[in-house]
Formats: sequence, structure tokens, C-alpha cells
Amino acid sequence: MPVDSRELIGFLEEVEKTLSRDITLVAVGGTALTLLGVKPSTRDIDFTMPGEDYDEFRNALNETPHGFKVDYWRDGAVFSQMLPDDYLQRGLDVKKLKRIRLKALNPVDIVVTKIGRLDQRDKQDIQACINRFKLRRTQITKRAKQVEYVGRQENYEINLKFVLENFFKRA
Repeated sequence: MPVDSRELIGFLEEVEKTLSRDITLVAVGGTALTLLGVKPSTRDIDFTMPGEDYDEFRNALNETPHGFKVDYWRDGAVFSQMLPDDYLQRGLDVKKLKRIRLKALNPVDIVVTKIGRLDQRDKQDIQACINRFKLRRTQITKRAKQVEYVGRQENYEINLKFVLENFFKRA
């Protein structure tokens, strides 16, 4: 079931009722694109967060009936990629709730994390992100070199090459 930004915020307002302290969540993938207004909705809800907030969020999520598919990782992990430590500082502030500081990944980080899987939906999201935020080939290339890919590194490099060759006009 698609989730729009209003529903995402409402969901987090319910989750934060069971938090015992303030936490920071960084929306990734389609969740980030929805909160940034690039997409109208997302199929699932995905976050990464500082390691010290992981258990607090997991416990609050488990105490909150919600019915959403929620994936979450710690310390800049996103799907099968590990972002550099500066992912949090580079993230964009979305909203400050009572107990949740909500951020979205930097658009360049959204692209480099979507490169790992690169299915048809990822390709559409990458193109939308490049267009909306006027991302440059050099930004993506530089950041992609800083990402740790869990799995066969050659696959990530092949996907990166595909994105660079197909989403940017050659000079």
C-alpha cells in the first residue's frame, strides 16, 4: 500500500509516543524521495540512523501497531551499502517532531545507494533525483567511490558505469 508524506509523518508521530528519549531518523530510498517531494508516495518505509538510536527505534516500532513494511539500519547502512560517516551531516532536515529529528539522505547519497540494486524503479528514482536536484556526474562518481558495497564489488561498479553512461549526456 503506497504511503505519502502525510501518512509517513503520522506514522512517526505514533511511533514517537513510545520513545523514551529523542532520536534521529534518516529516511532513505523512496521514503526520502517522498519526504523531499520527488515522489508522491513510497511502497515501504526505510531509515538509517545513528547506532545509539537503533534499539530505541526498534523497541518503539515494536510497541506501535502500524501495518507498514519498515526496514531500518544503523550508522549509514542502507540496503547492501555502507555510507561514509558523514551521511548524517550531509542529510537534509525534513521535520522536527516531539522526539524525532527527521532527515532525508542527501540526494547524492540516495543515488549512490540505489545504484547497488538498480532495478527499474531504482532507475526511475535515480533519474528523478538527478533532474530535481541537478546532480552532476562528478558528484555521483566521487561519492560512489566512498561507499562500501556488501557483496560483489564488481556488480556495484557495473551498475555505477551504467548510471553514468545512461543518465548523463556526454560532453
